[in-house]
Amino acid sequence: MSSINFIGGEKGGVGKSVVSRLLAQYFIDKGRPFTGFDTDRSHTSFTRFYADYAAPVVVDTYEGLDLIAAVFEEKPPAGPSPNVIVDLAAQTATPLARWVQDSDLVPLMASIGVTVNFWHIADAGKDSVDLLDRLVATYGAGPNYIVVKNLGRGSDFSLLDASAALKKVQAVGGYVMTLAQLHEASMRKIDRSNTSYWAAMHTTTGPDALGMLERQRVKTWLKNAYQSLDSLPLG
Repeated sequence: MSSINFIGGEKGGVGKSVVSRLLAQYFIDKGRPFTGFDTDRSHTSFTRFYADYAAPVVVDTYEGLDLIAAVFEEKPPAGPSPNVIVDLAAQTATPLARWVQDSDLVPLMASIGVTVNFWHIADAGKDSVDLLDRLVATYGAGPNYIVVKNLGRGSDFSLLDASAALKKVQAVGGYVMTLAQLHEASMRKIDRSNTSYWAAMHTTTGPDALGMLERQRVKTWLKNAYQSLDSLPLG
C-alpha cells in the first residue's frame, strides 16, 4: 500500500506546512519514496524546505491537480509504490473537492492500492471544528481522516474534543493525534535558514545554526511525533 496525503485545515496559520514538512522528514527517515506538492502560491514553504522532493502545483485547474494522481501512473514497474504529500493552501477546499468528486478519486486510488488520507490540522478555535465538520460532510466515509491537534496553535482543545465533528471522524474510523509544540525560537531559526529538520539537527555553523540543546529538542520532537505517525495508514 501507498498513500496520498492531503494536508489541510482550510484556514491559514494552523500549521499545515509544519505537518507537511514533518511527514516529508518521516518518509525520508523511514526510507519510503514520496513526492510532494505545494499549492501555496505566495509562500511555497514546503518547496523551500524540501526542494528536492516537492514542486508547486496549481489547484485551480484539473490539469494541475491531475499531476498529483499521475505520480502513481508513472511509478517504475519494479520499484516501490510512492507516497504523495500535498500541502494545501488556505481556501483550496472547494476546487479540491470538485476535482476529487468529479474524478471519483477515492475508489480509483483504492483500486490501485493507494490510501487517501485527508489531514485536518486544527488550532483550538471553533472555526477549526466547523471546518472539520464540513470536511467530513464533503467526503463521507470513503477516505481516512487524520485530525492533528497542533499544540503550537493552542492548548485547550475542549471544543474539538466535545464536538459532533470529531465524533463523526471517529465513527468512520478516523485518527486523532496530538502534535507537541517545537521550541519557538528553534522553529524560527529553522524557518529563516530554509532547512529541513534533518539539516537543522546536523548543521552547527552559520547565523541560524541551532545550539546543542536546540538540536536535541528537534530530535526529541521528531521522535515523539514519529511514534504517532507510526500508527497511521501511511503506506
